[in-house]
Amino acid sequence: MRTIDRLAAAWTAVVVVFLYLPIAVLVAYSFNASRLNIVWEGFTWRWYAALWSDGPLVRSLENSVWVALWTTAISVALGTAGACLLARYRYRGSRLVRTLVLLPMIAPEVILGVSLLVLFVAVRLDLGFVTIIVSHVTFSFPFVLVAVEARLAGLDPALEEAALDLGATPWLAFRRVLLPLLAPAIAAGALLAFTLSLDELIVTWFTASAATRTLPLEIYGRVRKGLDPTLNAISTLFLVATVALALASRMLRRRTP
Repeated sequence: MRTIDRLAAAWTAVVVVFLYLPIAVLVAYSFNASRLNIVWEGFTWRWYAALWSDGPLVRSLENSVWVALWTTAISVALGTAGACLLARYRYRGSRLVRTLVLLPMIAPEVILGVSLLVLFVAVRLDLGFVTIIVSHVTFSFPFVLVAVEARLAGLDPALEEAALDLGATPWLAFRRVLLPLLAPAIAAGALLAFTLSLDELIVTWFTASAATRTLPLEIYGRVRKGLDPTLNAISTLFLVATVALALASRMLRRRTP
């Protein structure tokens, strides 16, 4: 058993190194003084300062944040409403609805991107911010729904019933009783939706226009042309923001009583 445990630990270490070594190299070379970014020539902060004077890169970052904010707001509204509908009501076809709602979470991103592009072409909707936001909401709001529904499953329906018995309207009972109890789950789902939207590449590739390039698209396009130290810098900042949001989401879900 000790031999098996040691082999399992060694294999785990190999997998972790394989996954995170490229990320560590990317972060380290964002501080490399060499413009070619191949040989280490010394420590510098110049690439972090230079990226803010790069107009296209800054605009793509602004586009990503703008899309992520709208995606988060819509996903929270749809996810919370859908969770309440699925958790509090039973009706014919509810299992089918649940399956269809959760399907974008497991569908391949390429298939999702192509299908959305076909839909937008069929309805003659020009590619732009609207199509990107609709696409991101499609795969983001199920994550909010799952988080909120899990929280609803642990709440006693008698709390809402008591508020209604005391004269509260359904909306007042939701706003004063249910919403505060759901707030940690909603916040966790919102952070997750923001993170997913912020770093989405494949679906955005099919649904964005040339004028609405997001940061992942800008980075991907530049990497194909050659190595650029500013891309290491912006990728590092992007990575730090994503990890921080993911950790915040996890902490909120853990603190949910």
